[in-house]
Amino acid sequence: MKRFVALARVSSREQEREGFSLEVQEEALRRYALQHGGEIVRFFKIAETASKTDERKAFRELVRYAKQNAPGLDGLLFYKVDRAARNLFDYVELERLESEYNVPFISVSQPTENTPSGRMMRRTMANMASFYTEQQSVDVREGLARRVQEGWFVGKAPYGYRNVRKDGRSVVEVDPHAADNIRRMFHLYAYEPLTLDKLIDRLTEEGRVYRLPAMPFAKGSVHNILRDRAYIGEVEFRGNWYPGKQEPIVDRGTWDRVQAIVRGCVYHSHEMTYAGEFMTCGHCGHPITGERKTRQTKNGTREYVYYRCSRYTAVGHPRTRVPEAEFDRQILELFRRMKIQDPEVVEWFRAVLRSQSKDAQEESQAQNSELQRQRTLLITQQSRLIDMRIAEEIDQETFARKQTELRDRLASITLQLEVVDRSRSELADLAVKVFELSQTLSEKWLTADYATKRRILEIVCLNCRLDSGSLCPQMRKPFDVLAEGLLVPSSRGDRI
Repeated sequence: MKRFVALARVSSREQEREGFSLEVQEEALRRYALQHGGEIVRFFKIAETASKTDERKAFRELVRYAKQNAPGLDGLLFYKVDRAARNLFDYVELERLESEYNVPFISVSQPTENTPSGRMMRRTMANMASFYTEQQSVDVREGLARRVQEGWFVGKAPYGYRNVRKDGRSVVEVDPHAADNIRRMFHLYAYEPLTLDKLIDRLTEEGRVYRLPAMPFAKGSVHNILRDRAYIGEVEFRGNWYPGKQEPIVDRGTWDRVQAIVRGCVYHSHEMTYAGEFMTCGHCGHPITGERKTRQTKNGTREYVYYRCSRYTAVGHPRTRVPEAEFDRQILELFRRMKIQDPEVVEWFRAVLRSQSKDAQEESQAQNSELQRQRTLLITQQSRLIDMRIAEEIDQETFARKQTELRDRLASITLQLEVVDRSRSELADLAVKVFELSQTLSEKWLTADYATKRRILEIVCLNCRLDSGSLCPQMRKPFDVLAEGLLVPSSRGDRI
């Protein structure tokens, strides 16, 4: 009995166009083997779902098997020539099996003789198959490029959008449920001190799910979402980003803020007032870190916050841990020392703060001018880049990459301009408000949130040191005058 090796290959487009499947090919190949008094000892199949890697792996395995078992084989069976090889390099491998290993090439629906004219006919059909495959690849690439240039995704829309068909064409629209999750996700990560794990916990606490009915958020998915430019209205293609037609879900300012946090690995794990490198250890100079402890009490679970040196486990290091309440007490005592009773002195101090703020405003004005200059330069570069692309002086991929870079830099400078403009108007009032806070009831400190407390500390203090459980701040001017006290031996009647 003759022994054959067979290969069946199909893709979804060809199956739809030509009306045959793996089953049709397998039936025809087995029928041929039976009619010629033989059997198929090894059957290789490449389905429409196979990746290029899997397809190459199956083809190499067929060639290797044929070489190893060549003396006992009577032929390689294929349904058609273009089923055997998708490119000329593969076809050459099959011809070598025929010429060097004496394993005949047999196409059951396109029979050819093993003669020079027969081989020429097979090579012509293989060449046509190779041309069709290459041309199809070019057509697909051009079609995808045109779709991207029109502003549409080339595949499945990312989370937050959904694919729909309108007028016979695939477009995308916002998925209300997912888009609401994304907006909340970006807002929490940008403006609240949350790690990725804490962010997922917050979303879960709010009753949000990744997909209905109850699929939870995964850390990897959340991280990818926070870095996806699709949510600011762009479309990715071959590693570059292009302007898209989909409705942006996240505003550019929030997105840029999130990217700054992600790129800088600033995970906001220190949502504790006195941690996050605000304070250093007086013994070794390393940063003070915070830790949360949960204890069971009669009234339920209670959370405590302690602060310690990040190296306090080192040999010879003091094993000091200070409760947050003790630091709050020391800060409140500092504020009480800073309180002024004399209204004239209060007005003098306000005037000093406004004078210092004026200098800072002049500096911010100079910064604003420099940012405006850079912004104008970037806009000019964008126009030149477009002109170069129109003149075909640069290719599409280079244009897209440079355009994305310029767009990101322009967005960053625009954001900095907004911050400078806002800080210019708020700077003077902010210092005065901190001073007024120090002159009012200290209970306001206890009711302030984390972000407010940190801002107050950064305005009042240059830095801080933990020395044997005591908070030792280095005060900024002119708050250092208040902290030291106004009645000092060097005071005279005409000055403080």
